[in-house]
Amino acid sequence: MAVLSGQVAVVTGASRGIGRGIALELGAAGATVYVTGRTLTPGSAPLPGTIGETAEQVTKLGGRGIALQVDHADDAQVEALFARVAREQGGRLDVLVNNAFKVPDPPVWGGSFWEHPVSIWDDMVGVGLRAHYVASVYGAPMMVRAKRGLIANISSRGAAQYAMSTAYGVGKCGLDRLAKDMAHELKPHGVASVALWPSAVRTEFVLDQAAKRDIPIDLTNSESTRFSGAAVVALASDPRVMEKSGRTWRVKELAELYGFSDPDPGR
Repeated sequence: MAVLSGQVAVVTGASRGIGRGIALELGAAGATVYVTGRTLTPGSAPLPGTIGETAEQVTKLGGRGIALQVDHADDAQVEALFARVAREQGGRLDVLVNNAFKVPDPPVWGGSFWEHPVSIWDDMVGVGLRAHYVASVYGAPMMVRAKRGLIANISSRGAAQYAMSTAYGVGKCGLDRLAKDMAHELKPHGVASVALWPSAVRTEFVLDQAAKRDIPIDLTNSESTRFSGAAVVALASDPRVMEKSGRTWRVKELAELYGFSDPDPGR
């Protein structure tokens, strides 16, 4: 059912992982989806997935996928992204999903903050938090003018409990606060802002790490990337979404509330 037919969405960091899953569900709901990310050419990144492949699948599912190569660590590229959306869509933007994230290379598992390179702060806070703020700065004006819209920020339970590293936890905790404070400022304009917590998700990165046995990963009762997408669609199609604004929601909590299930339950 094309519940979002005619709506326009931007999903950042959607070459693969949770961003890709969200873009696909928005497409299946009939939305026009701008898919951003850095990976343009198959095989050019350590993990599979490109923005073009995601956009193509969005279109096959019934939406319209538009791939744009954007480095979300570059403010000028982010500003240009939203200028293009405004130009092509007549100033319309209904949904912004802030998902872009940079995994340190090599990935950081274990150890203590003083043993980690300082650069992981820039990866996880500079991209995983600051880039979400910058995208919202350039995306929100279109929503404010229209007096409607949804900004969904992909966070994690690492905001409330230790996960991966100190830098990761600080980034996710800051993202939850970002969603809450943006909601306060957006409320008079009818625009909702939330943070979403997926649980264990079968992303390409997680599956790759689990296969390498570098870290213990329990995939029992894990979620597909599209489960988070179903949550975004449910929120975006809710006429009373402002009642959900300013809060952090677990994806499973929203599934119970709205009555949707994981489109790809897998394990």
